[in-house]
Amino acid sequence: MSCGKPHETPCTEVLDRVYGYIDGEISELDCAKIKQHLDECGPCLREYGLEEAVKKLVQKHCRCDPAPAELRAKVLIRIREVRATIEFAE
Repeated sequence: MSCGKPHETPCTEVLDRVYGYIDGEISELDCAKIKQHLDECGPCLREYGLEEAVKKLVQKHCRCDPAPAELRAKVLIRIREVRATIEFAE
């Protein structure tokens, strides 16, 4: 996914780190880079919005039961695999 324009931070890196950005788990410098990219790149901004909405929905319905770290890691790996397949197909 890309808008076709060059960015300081590549789209793939932004999308790989979007959950860390949403959760506030990345450094201030990296956060600023991702924010700048999202301000410039419509496709990544839309993807970020979707990821944020999904996270809020899951959080709303699973407040008491945080996902185990192992499950979270497996889900993130699968998301990357699906994205790679989609990008390859494009």
